[in-house]
Amino acid sequence: MAEEKKPAPKKVEKKPEKKKGGIGQWFHDMKGEMKKIVWPTKEATTKNTGIVIGMCLCVGVFLWVFDYAAGTIISTLFTVLG
Repeated sequence: MAEEKKPAPKKVEKKPEKKKGGIGQWFHDMKGEMKKIVWPTKEATTKNTGIVIGMCLCVGVFLWVFDYAAGTIISTLFTVLG
């Protein structure tokens, strides 16, 4: 004989969860997260700052030289061709 079909289970609507905490909970959680951070030492910060400043100077000089050379080449081309 034919198998009997079982009725599909009814879907139960879940109520949206109530927001827990608020601004006080946020500050509490932030304080906990700040304690987990491993902060660099003064020496490491000074070293990294020096590296960043040095690299900025190197890139600045490179761009200045490239701009000067490109400007000179284009100026020369306009003078010769124009």
